[in-house]
This record gives sequence, structure tokens and C-alpha cells, in this order.
Amino acid sequence: MKTDATLKQDVLAELKWVPAVNAEHIGVEVEDGIVTLAGNVDSFAEKWHAEEAVQRVSGVKGLAVELDVILPGSSARSDADIALSAENALEWLVFFNKDAVKVMVEDGWITLSGEVDWDYQKQIATGAVRYIRGVKGVSDQIAIKSKTSVGTVKSDIEAALKRHAMGDAQKITVAINEGDVTLTGAVHSRWERELASQSAWSAPGVRNVVDNMTVIY
Repeated sequence: MKTDATLKQDVLAELKWVPAVNAEHIGVEVEDGIVTLAGNVDSFAEKWHAEEAVQRVSGVKGLAVELDVILPGSSARSDADIALSAENALEWLVFFNKDAVKVMVEDGWITLSGEVDWDYQKQIATGAVRYIRGVKGVSDQIAIKSKTSVGTVKSDIEAALKRHAMGDAQKITVAINEGDVTLTGAVHSRWERELASQSAWSAPGVRNVVDNMTVIY
């Protein structure tokens, strides 16, 4: 197990390794494996990349984000301009019906709402507006339509795990409750754990994935 001091060094190194993040403006504190990021960043995209970087570091038990998005003068825009840019960004997406998602902007913060069929469509939508100039934050309130039977979803997930040649696929238990998927069991690497979770999210109608799997090294 890493000490807090070692974990802090690893987090700082990971932040410096990401080109989209100015690590010099971000303070890092670690206590009992919980990482706290503090400071100011120039965009919501930079804040998002910093959060993603920390969560990639092995040993991180939790993340507290106290980063403020302070836009440079040249990046400041009205809510109306940001909303128009968001609408345009969604309009050009492939495999995505822009009319299914509504955009609201308040004080630079974008809120996306509506319904889609797949989780990847939620990810596409939030990714499309994340990098718009002037955005201070993105709230994803898009719902996923639950239209697939429990048996079908369970079978699809288990088949996907087997296709990816996961040796532990049979040791993973899949439970479905109204679109919520719970995965339990043991795997031998973080990669297998992530693959199982991704396979679950790839099933139509899945609204939430609860990862109760454990990694046995």
C-alpha cells in the first residue's frame, strides 16, 4: 500500500504528464488515500482532465475537487453565446439525435437533460460541450430509456465478457434491477475490472452500473 507522501508524488507526476493541465496552478494534498485538488484553472476542460488524471493513479481511494474555473478575459462569453455553441456542437454529432437532448446555460454552467437509448450517447453529448470556450462546468442530467428486458441485458453483458476473452468472466455475477446493473465477483487486474464495467455500460437500456468487483493480484 502506498503512503500518502508517495501517493502525492504520483498524483503530481501524473498531473505534470497531462499536456492539457497546468500542474503549477494546482495544489495537491493527500490524507488516508483521499486526494484533494485546490487552486484555479483556466477552463472546465482543464479541470476535467485534472480529475481524470488523478483517478488513473493507483492507490487513490477518493477525490475531493476544490478547483475554481477562472476564465481569462478573452474566454468570457454570455450564456446565450455558450448555449448557441452547445446546440451547434450537438447538431453535428453522428449517431445522435440532437432533439433528444436539451441545453440550459446559467452563469457559464451547461446543464444537459433529455433521454437517449445508450450510455455512450450521454458520453458523446457531454464530451461535445466540455471543450466549448467559456464553459465553467457541465451537469449531465440525461436519462437512459430502459426498454430492454432483464434477461436480454444480462445475456448481452455475459456474452460480451466472454467475447473479450476474460478468464474470470464466469466468476463475475451480473444482477439487473430496472436498468441498474450490479457486478460482483473477483478479477485479476484493474484492466479486467474496467472491461467488465464497460461491457455492462454497452448494453442497451442500462442506466447505472454498480461495481462491487474486487481485484485479486
